[in-house]
Amino acid sequence: MLLIRDGMRVGLGTGTTVSHLLPLLPGHAQGVTYFASSPGTERAAVELGLDVQQFERLDRLDLTIDGADQVALDGWLVKGGGGAHTREKILAAAAERFVVIVSEDKLVERLHPPVPVELLRFGLAATLRALAPVEVRDAPPSPDGGVIADYQGSTDDPGRLAIRLASTPGVVEYGLFEPELVQEILVARSSGVEAIRL
Repeated sequence: MLLIRDGMRVGLGTGTTVSHLLPLLPGHAQGVTYFASSPGTERAAVELGLDVQQFERLDRLDLTIDGADQVALDGWLVKGGGGAHTREKILAAAAERFVVIVSEDKLVERLHPPVPVELLRFGLAATLRALAPVEVRDAPPSPDGGVIADYQGSTDDPGRLAIRLASTPGVVEYGLFEPELVQEILVARSSGVEAIRL
């Protein structure tokens, strides 16, 4: 795992990509501190003997590694299948380098619904009405207790949709990740790994 070097502070996302990555990390580099985006990732990392710390007192990371549900040709991502996209976005934004690892089936020409959203429980019915069409997911709350739902409307203009979601009271965070957050996408293909730099 050449991405991670001695002494780094590394953010870890949530989902199948990170779960496959974790067993490769022990013993790879010395003095690395990890910061997990979900309790599940934290538990799995601690069980492997990794040094996992809380992110409350740190304002910058060297690297964050995560997967994605969709990767569009223009660099927009959809994340949040695991319901931890708020913490994932915080770790991505705090990193000097945010690297996304996906299999080639995650590549799409254009984003499509659903787009995960995390909502406050207070005023939930009003928030859902303002966001329609949106469906509350039959899933546990987010790591911070938010309601996880899926926006089912048009994603033809991700930038415009991001503005709409961000400006709707009751929305904690949404699973659209703008290209400016991402430095590199590693795509696992049958012929090998392709690096896409944004």
